[in-house]
Amino acid sequence: MKKLLGLCAVLLLTLGVSPAFAATDVTGSWTAEMQAPDGNSMQLTFTFKQDGTKLTGSVQGPQGDPLDIQNGKVDGDKVYWETSFNGTTITHQGTVNGDEMKVSVKSSDGNFPAMDLTLKRSKQ
Repeated sequence: MKKLLGLCAVLLLTLGVSPAFAATDVTGSWTAEMQAPDGNSMQLTFTFKQDGTKLTGSVQGPQGDPLDIQNGKVDGDKVYWETSFNGTTITHQGTVNGDEMKVSVKSSDGNFPAMDLTLKRSKQ
């Protein structure tokens, strides 16, 4: 009887803890349409590399070189990263649901309004 109770306890602990370890893997290419301040839209391409909870990669817009992702992390279905250019830091915080990521974007510069983006995983 003690063995059966012990086995049940281990099973319950395993089932209760496993979702915490089941982090979403966001590795790959994701795209989003962003509305520019002038009303035009532009496509952004995010390339992510996930190693455990660490997130690295870059974002490519229609102009210039890609921007590196900094301070990136994944915690379950939650993601966070920053990009920087011309002294401005842009924070991205979101939630992953399958092949879709809802992200809130905020800037350290008041000239760039906060916005929400929906990223879609690119099929390869």
